Amino acid sequence: MFFDKKDIFFDLDHTIWDFDRNASETLHDLYHQYNFAELTGQQTSDAFIEAYTWNNHRLWDLYHHGKIDKATLRKARFEDTFTQLGLSPTLFPWTFEEEYLAICPTKTNLFPHAHETLTYLQSKYTLHLISNGFKEACEMKLKNSKLAPYFKTIVISENIGVNKPNPAIFHYALSNCTAVAEKSVMIGDNLDADIRGAQNVGIDAIFFNAVGVEKPADINYMIRDLKELQSYF
Repeated sequence: MFFDKKDIFFDLDHTIWDFDRNASETLHDLYHQYNFAELTGQQTSDAFIEAYTWNNHRLWDLYHHGKIDKATLRKARFEDTFTQLGLSPTLFPWTFEEEYLAICPTKTNLFPHAHETLTYLQSKYTLHLISNGFKEACEMKLKNSKLAPYFKTIVISENIGVNKPNPAIFHYALSNCTAVAEKSVMIGDNLDADIRGAQNVGIDAIFFNAVGVEKPADINYMIRDLKELQSYF
């Protein structure tokens, strides 16, 4: 289907690197390490992780669109989680957040068939990465999960000063590797940041829909498993 393409751009979090699974493992361990059960009245970490995940996704959407900055995102996701659980945000210990940031990027859970699919694609196309993630965390994830060697270029929004879906980051990524939009494809999980962002600058995009939402009418291509990419390329 995309046999005439030359360059493939990937998102990282929620597309290759399983952010929610890695975050959940980290939060579960820290929940018990910090005895949060005494604060929440919940012996399991389930409610805490669910609240955090909801708030984190909400705040990242605001970050993608430049409505909040990095410091606000990092501060609000845990404070808002405490508030949602009926706790005063002043009770949140900030060493917890520091440990979370240190531990989570060392996790190596990827979506199924990630290495297999990247190996297959790398043999036929030039692969690149465009991430809205934070610089330090992205670099750790790529190193620990042994993903960096797949990508010829790696563009991290924090280094560029603009986030997906801003057209500027896509134009930068294209020029950075001397690629052209018509011969490129973007693969990501976020409909606005990855898919519509790419489509708006003339790049075909494939929606990685691991959570099973309904495909919007303006989205042309969708997969539920990375292995499906082998039939597209």
